[in-house]
Amino acid sequence: MNSAGPNILFITSDQQHWTQLGCLNPEVPTPHLDRLAAQGRLFTRAYCPNPTCTPTRASLITGQMPSVHGAWSLGTKLRETVPTLGDHFDDLGYDTALIGKAHFQPLASTPDYPSLEAYPVLQDLDFWRGFHGPFYGFRHIEITRPHTDEAHVGQHYAVWMEENGLRDWRRHFQPPTGTTPAQYGAWSIPPEFHYNTWITERSKARLDHCREAGQPFFLWASFFDPHPPYLVPEPWASLVDPAAVTVPEITPGEHDRNPPHFHKTQEPGADFGLMAREPPHGHHGHGIHCHLRPRERRARDLALYHGMMAFTDHCIGQILDHLDTLGLAENTLVVFTSDHGHFYGQHGLTAKGPFHYEDLIKVPLIARWPGRVAPGGRSTALQSLVDLPVTFLAAAGRERPFSMTGLDQLPEWTGRAAAVRDHAVVENHHQPTAINLRTYVEDRYKLTLYWNQPYGELFDLEADPGEVRNLWDEPEAQSLKAELTRRLVDALLAQEPLWMPRISGA
Repeated sequence: MNSAGPNILFITSDQQHWTQLGCLNPEVPTPHLDRLAAQGRLFTRAYCPNPTCTPTRASLITGQMPSVHGAWSLGTKLRETVPTLGDHFDDLGYDTALIGKAHFQPLASTPDYPSLEAYPVLQDLDFWRGFHGPFYGFRHIEITRPHTDEAHVGQHYAVWMEENGLRDWRRHFQPPTGTTPAQYGAWSIPPEFHYNTWITERSKARLDHCREAGQPFFLWASFFDPHPPYLVPEPWASLVDPAAVTVPEITPGEHDRNPPHFHKTQEPGADFGLMAREPPHGHHGHGIHCHLRPRERRARDLALYHGMMAFTDHCIGQILDHLDTLGLAENTLVVFTSDHGHFYGQHGLTAKGPFHYEDLIKVPLIARWPGRVAPGGRSTALQSLVDLPVTFLAAAGRERPFSMTGLDQLPEWTGRAAAVRDHAVVENHHQPTAINLRTYVEDRYKLTLYWNQPYGELFDLEADPGEVRNLWDEPEAQSLKAELTRRLVDALLAQEPLWMPRISGA
């Protein structure tokens, strides 16, 4: 079946703070994403369904929340039987491709839960030379797994490095044994062999393929940066001066009203107990550690973080330019976002963890569709990344599949509605018992509940946009807390997917 819908170019970064765009923060050199925002619509209240990679990335192809599609945490996998975006676009006659980071499966594999993204197959280059899909609905994939010089390099990226002459690529990455210290700052790998360059080249090649075949496409160009470690080749490593960046600081006393794991992050050597290490496996929880860092180190980290984003932006610009060169831009919906946010000093925190501040759960989001999305717009309407699969399919003329619970945002994107959502839900179920929380966000208020715990968070985002005064225990906020809790329950009930309509009374 051939579709009359547009091509779709989906571009993502990884762990990018929602303001890490030059059009929102002049300290960040992102001219190409700024251009994309000027040509389309920039959303400043977009939320991830989960502030870690696997759960949100699985939501991006299923249109389901992590508690529904089952890839509820890092170290889990998305079941291959779950219907995906690629399956639906394949039915519509689209070429479906994923280039870059997948992370739908863990780095370990068991007989019950096999993983193609695990050792030893991860680095079996003979296998990857012959395998390009199908994989979760994508007919064509070229993937890999490392963040910067991590040992998890392999798959199609390693094959590409070898085929392009970098036979000794392993010297730029840590060995699996972890015996070599990680690099920091300027990465030794030449920019022409960086995974940004690989993603760019292969994405352009896929655009060429579709242009020559005359086939509509859904192409996901999935970048790894600016996810730490803070490491990028020159000239990007020295592009931003650490003395010129604004380093956020904690507000004294702001964690006094917060759950115990918040203020423990500010204690050297703090003991987090079972929250840090869940028996029997002892898996470490993201962010459950001391977050204290010297200001000089935080400034250097932030400068590198901006440099990593600048390199990513440079490569995104090349893909967008190639789309123009091929004459495809006018009939292509381009969407850019990230899988979750990042802390670089806000609230005294670094990276990520079970801390649902706006810095972590909001993401950048830009949509450009010539003739349909008006250029130069900025929107504060609530968005959720779980909406993107439904919205992409709506652009291609297909109604929301019964398996998906996200909403079609096209009415808001195209100016036919002021808003589609009145709330967003963010999940974080990192360990079976100790880290299990849900956040409900609406226009003004935000509520976070923890499973089987007496504490929580309640913020008035209008009166307290910096989220420094937790109202959870304030007497005057108790009726509001009860009402928001009821609304959260309603929202959770609405997440149930209905894989088919009811066709009979019994």
